[in-house]
Amino acid sequence: MTDIHDYLEEFEDIPGTRVYTAKRARAGYHLNQFAMSLMKPANRERWKAGERAYLDEWPLTEDQKQAVLARDYNRMLDLGGNIYFLSKIFSTDGIPFAEACSTMTDMTFPEYREMMLNGGRSPEGNRSIKGKC
Repeated sequence: MTDIHDYLEEFEDIPGTRVYTAKRARAGYHLNQFAMSLMKPANRERWKAGERAYLDEWPLTEDQKQAVLARDYNRMLDLGGNIYFLSKIFSTDGIPFAEACSTMTDMTFPEYREMMLNGGRSPEGNRSIKGKC
């Protein structure tokens, strides 16, 4: 029988993909709670008035705080962020979901939008680093 952790580790081999595992969920719990707090107008105002001060009220790692301040969504995902929770950050910034997602690629927003309208990213070359497929 395959160990569940070994099985889930296999998903780390997909280029540009971060599978939201229990391990990531545990690591990102407070990061995601912070992001969800931005659903409340009063919290959004506090955030806009002083981002670092607001982040310091949460038990985030310094790495998580720096990723948020830099709006480095790929790093936030690596550190346990869930894209649906993180969307509260870019919504607060006034950025549409698709545009925020484009920042996680090497494409401009118009290029990203066009790729998505044409059916998304090709699976060719994007299935496995080890398998080179």
